[in-house]
Amino acid sequence: MKLELQIALRDMAPSEAVEADIRKHVQKLELACDHIMSCRVTVEAAARHKHQGKLYSAHIDVKVPGDEIASTRRHEHEDVHVAIRDAFDAVRRRLEDYVRKQRGQTKQHTLPVRGHVVRLFEDGHGFIEDDDGSQYYFDRANVVHPDFDKLEVGAAVEFLAETAAQGLQAKRVSGIGGVAAP
Repeated sequence: MKLELQIALRDMAPSEAVEADIRKHVQKLELACDHIMSCRVTVEAAARHKHQGKLYSAHIDVKVPGDEIASTRRHEHEDVHVAIRDAFDAVRRRLEDYVRKQRGQTKQHTLPVRGHVVRLFEDGHGFIEDDDGSQYYFDRANVVHPDFDKLEVGAAVEFLAETAAQGLQAKRVSGIGGVAAP
């Protein structure tokens, strides 16, 4: 293993099976992110729970360049292996988000554009003009509210602007009440 791994078992006897399970999960983390610097795993036997018996809890702290990723909530279970699995699953999801962010693959939410309907055609499409004078094509399927048949020329709308091979297009068109000023 190329990363620094620390395993701490608290209030429980040392167990090769638990340590082997942790190492297996760490290897899976390394597949998700190849630049993990260190991983600290703490497993402890919590106080007896009056309904469930003895509970085990697991906490994981992973260091990567520029960040530290940890399981943020207590992962408790009667079975120590389930507690470990749940904690590693939570860290793996956060680690995958970190990797996507580092690669610039996080989804960028576009802000809606405001405009007004300038042309409507009976076959179910039309055009919207934004404040800059750009015109966007839209069709019946892109209208969210009101129905396409209730739209009127001059109606103020909000939409998501996209550039397609055919030109500018409006997606998720919604009326915002009233008629736009000419």
